[in-house]
Amino acid sequence: MRRKHFLMAAPQQVRLATPKSSAVLASALALAIALPLASLPAQADNSAAPATTPATATLPQAMPASSATLPPLTQLIKQNRDAVVHISVEGDAGANNPIPGWDLDGMPEEMQKFFRNLPKQMPRGRSTNSMGSGFIISPDGYIVTNTHVIDGAKTITVTLNDKRELTAKLIGKDSESDIALLKVEASNLPVAEFGNSDGLEVGQWVFAIGAPFGLDHSATQGIVSALSRSLPDGTYVPFIQTDVAVNPGNSGGPLFDLNGKVVGVNSQIYSRSGGYMGISFAIPSNLVKNITEQLKTSGQVSRGRLGVGIQDLDQSLANSFGMQKPTGALVASVEPSSAADKAGVQAGDIIIGFNNTEVTSASHLPLLVGSTPVGQQVPLKILRKGVEQTLSVTVDKFVSKDAPQSPVANAEDAAMTGALGLAVSPLSGEERSKASLGESGVRVEQVRAESPADKAGIEEGDVIITVNNQEVKSPEDLKTKVEQAPADKPLAVLILRNDQKRFVAISRS
Repeated sequence: MRRKHFLMAAPQQVRLATPKSSAVLASALALAIALPLASLPAQADNSAAPATTPATATLPQAMPASSATLPPLTQLIKQNRDAVVHISVEGDAGANNPIPGWDLDGMPEEMQKFFRNLPKQMPRGRSTNSMGSGFIISPDGYIVTNTHVIDGAKTITVTLNDKRELTAKLIGKDSESDIALLKVEASNLPVAEFGNSDGLEVGQWVFAIGAPFGLDHSATQGIVSALSRSLPDGTYVPFIQTDVAVNPGNSGGPLFDLNGKVVGVNSQIYSRSGGYMGISFAIPSNLVKNITEQLKTSGQVSRGRLGVGIQDLDQSLANSFGMQKPTGALVASVEPSSAADKAGVQAGDIIIGFNNTEVTSASHLPLLVGSTPVGQQVPLKILRKGVEQTLSVTVDKFVSKDAPQSPVANAEDAAMTGALGLAVSPLSGEERSKASLGESGVRVEQVRAESPADKAGIEEGDVIITVNNQEVKSPEDLKTKVEQAPADKPLAVLILRNDQKRFVAISRS
């Protein structure tokens, strides 16, 4: 799986709940729930009672049904487990982990980068397995899971509770929300129904069904610990935090309420060890419903975008801006020609309201903007030099990396498909600016097997910056520079991979 989804925080880490190998625990895990006995009340003072009258113990009054009984989990699990599936993925051994069998994600971030940038030693064609969970949302076979569960997959196999194994087709995925939609060819399948995640409250009972460590249809329970959590790599998701036991393999599985409705999709855990430590995160069902409907209709997700770089304020910054408390999103930069730029937003502005909703933090703003229809004009309330102003902004379209790339729709027209076995597409201005590439850089979209580029270790997603120390500004420019280079000498190609630059020699002979 692509490791960008792992949220590292040394020595703790927020991890995707997906194992990196197909190994299954040999021993079963036993869960014992110890129920404390009800304490009897203190004995009444009987000093004034006649000596012949024995003291009578007062029995405790019956507790209300809501607190005296545990949730009816047995029946709820029976009703919903058939709709939960186990997902097995087979992919390219070199796609995400250059050292198959090693869990690079448990390493510090700098070590991950080192190993991921090693030259490829494993021949292509070798396969690696991973697994996760999912759940059926329609009788005709639509299944929800996490994007990180199926990323890089060549084949996706879904195992039902009745042991049937079906090959799944990827309908669409959305990396920003970590939601993917699959489809299997079947009918009359059991279905898990979506509930209303907006109605959740802290302390509410919830339970999960999934395949931790490959142990199919394992059920765990807990409560909602917090709502609308923002994580570093989950900008567009207001996560549900729970203390439900979630481990590698639970990713993509459902989180249920006590009505038996899906209120979330289990996605990540916070851990020092890589295993469950009492904090897990789920994607709210209301967001999942919106994402899956778009994926089913168009195969991709449309989001709004402002084009600003923002940060949170601390108390010192708030004081410097004349604010009593740190709130809102401080604008650090404005992208030229973006929606924010056209509306007149400036660096140093503090966005305190969007579309008549208060903006409480920098992580809050993307959630509001992302859910706004593209092209809609909305009021943007800002604080500039201590004075409140309201601007009118027309929301731009956010272009996801999962969106189809039109420049490579026709492989015959893609640059260098014949020469080096590559298909490439241009980078956007935002992508070049973010990577500090100036005007150079093209993205590798396809690599033909056994081609010169493939043998040199070029991968999909690499960004080609220069060829023989000459900047590459477009697919056409790349093709020209390759054709002009001496055919009997290897090309010195500078690429960007995982935020690190390195040279690769590509021989055409």
